[in-house]
Amino acid sequence: MDFFQDIVIARFNYWIYVILMMIGLHAMIVKNNLIKKLIGMSIFQAAIILFFVSVGVKDGATIPIASHHGHAEAGHAGDAGHPEEGGVQDHGHDEINPERHANPLPHVLMLTAIVVGVATLGVGLAVAQKIYREYGTLEENELLEKLRSHDG
Repeated sequence: MDFFQDIVIARFNYWIYVILMMIGLHAMIVKNNLIKKLIGMSIFQAAIILFFVSVGVKDGATIPIASHHGHAEAGHAGDAGHPEEGGVQDHGHDEINPERHANPLPHVLMLTAIVVGVATLGVGLAVAQKIYREYGTLEENELLEKLRSHDG
């Protein structure tokens, strides 16, 4: 029972991502319809994005910008911390503590991956529409037969 608790329950979200990846991979490899292949690709991509975002999550952490105070709040004219007034500027609150702050890089990269995925899906759907207009089908087997008969 301890094995089940540690491996399955504690990492339940990762098991969901693996299941989604397998569903998407199955659709891309096994299905003959081009639209179903594109949907499988989107499911696979969503699983990868969810995985990377969940890896970047840290319990109790904040984003670095939320606790970072700008220089506008750091000191005004006459404050001891203002360098023009002869004071010493304190950078103690400007440091990013990796224990307290989450790394924003995985989230930013996945935002870019979402944009690329939507563009890829759009181009794929446009190509599928063009194929359907030209050949009258989106089934891979029928397309191969029509292409072979067209060439020969």
